[in-house]
Amino acid sequence: MQRIGIIGGSGLYAIDGIEIIDELDIDTPFGKPSDKLTLATIHGHEVVFLPRHGKTHSIPPHKINYRANIYAMKLAGVSQIISISAVGSLREDITPGDFVLVDQFVDRTRERASTFFDGPVVAHVSMADPICASLAQKLHQACAKEGITTHERGTYMVMQGPQFSTRAESELYRSWGMDVIGMTNMPEAKLAKEAEICYTTVAMCTDYDCWHETEDNVSVASVIEVMQHNVSKAKAMLLTYFEHYHSQNTTCACQHTLEHSIFADLKVQSDESLRPIYALVKRFL
Repeated sequence: MQRIGIIGGSGLYAIDGIEIIDELDIDTPFGKPSDKLTLATIHGHEVVFLPRHGKTHSIPPHKINYRANIYAMKLAGVSQIISISAVGSLREDITPGDFVLVDQFVDRTRERASTFFDGPVVAHVSMADPICASLAQKLHQACAKEGITTHERGTYMVMQGPQFSTRAESELYRSWGMDVIGMTNMPEAKLAKEAEICYTTVAMCTDYDCWHETEDNVSVASVIEVMQHNVSKAKAMLLTYFEHYHSQNTTCACQHTLEHSIFADLKVQSDESLRPIYALVKRFL
């Protein structure tokens, strides 16, 4: 059975109709993930939850062990990931409370480990289309069914954090044509691509960053207030998605990314070289 992963905040554990089966305490070659993974079912479909900041939001964006999080998902049998993220809006027409199904990213993060292939096995995966269009389309249908104002496309500017933007930075990103801004979806999306896991971001808008002249500057208090309403909508979206739109045996091009990306003959590599990436490349051996 294929499992679908959900990466997000701990508020998503309280979804009505979810049945928790087990907690998975997984070690990876890259260390421990942000927290234990929760194995559960929603409408008969197996899901794996992971709070990317930990259950108590104790891990800042630049300290998240993204490699361990994605590798743990791979070890848990996850073939698709729904990434649920709070973002700021860089556009007037994306208002707090709106959802955006991101289709592109601009990565402005620094010093985050962003690949599983650190050598001697090297891979160059294409990031031209960083999200799974099929999964995004089904989530859009679920949002529409729940009456959630949702933007079908958008570019996510991934900033380093944990501080919010300066006003000059916010205006610069707007001039570049960015739609939303957040701190966590890179290198998460890159690593999911290397792991051959379908990946889609549901960006939940909480504020207007700091560019909007008639709105207060972004603060933790204002973000949390809108986030609470957004989490309720995200729960409804997920329930509807699993009830009406999720296909159990979905396969797509996302799950074959490495077939033309690895620059090495894996069969002549040492065990030491293969050990950290074994879960990713074992089907080629």
